Amino acid sequence: MPDYNLHQHSLFSDGAEVPEEYVKKAIELGFTSIGFTEHSPLPFDTPFSLKKEKVQEYITVIEFLKEKYNSKLNIYRALEMDFINDKSDDFDFWAKQCKTDYLIGSIHLVSTDDPDTLWFTDGPDIEIYDNGIKNLFGGDVKKAIKSFFHQSNQMIETQQFDIIGHFDKIKMHNTDRFFSDKDKWYRNLLDETLELIKEKDLIVEINTRGIYKKRSKYLFPDTYALQRVKDLQLPIIISSDAHKPEEINALFKTAVDQLLEIGFTEMMSFSNSHWHTIELS
Repeated sequence: MPDYNLHQHSLFSDGAEVPEEYVKKAIELGFTSIGFTEHSPLPFDTPFSLKKEKVQEYITVIEFLKEKYNSKLNIYRALEMDFINDKSDDFDFWAKQCKTDYLIGSIHLVSTDDPDTLWFTDGPDIEIYDNGIKNLFGGDVKKAIKSFFHQSNQMIETQQFDIIGHFDKIKMHNTDRFFSDKDKWYRNLLDETLELIKEKDLIVEINTRGIYKKRSKYLFPDTYALQRVKDLQLPIIISSDAHKPEEINALFKTAVDQLLEIGFTEMMSFSNSHWHTIELS
């Protein structure tokens, strides 16, 4: 199983504890490394993003922990970048401001026809997802899902980052109510995004959070999407998207077992400022 987790959130964004608690848990578990990936600052207030006024503190705290636990654990400072058409800053700006080791690119807020209104597709409240389809897209499910994938594609084409986070998480609150991942139009959208991921040499995150939070029966990506990742020979990384220290290795064994069954043999790891492949086991 992976002895590292490179996607987790502390109190600097929407996590539950200060960073040191995650570090202590990682050492307890025998991890070799962890990476903090706070949600990037946005030009408007959200309950989950790193605040601009906290950026320097984030840098200072992670540097302190790197020094304090240098002999026990590799600690990385990163960001989960939120991309919103014509609203979010270029990823490179916050990468430099926060002196990051790597970046995850993700979509949580989807642009709509109203430039002042965004569709929040994540979180525990399924009603927000449903109301977004109904009120922001006039009940047009295809338009809503296309907006998510087209925004993902724009992020891939215009921004520089390392890992694409939970790229099919748009299905989380769907639970086969509005569409099926067997629908041809949905698979076409997935395939288009996957081709761009391959073109840009991005790492695909295999995210376990939906299952252990009981918001999904599946990994992100899973089923058809995960098989396509395998077919295209895209590099992968397993992460738990932890928001609490006890989540940092949540369902790693489940993910490894499923990946091995499909035929994956390698995954990506990070050290000395470089990505490299290791055996999946």
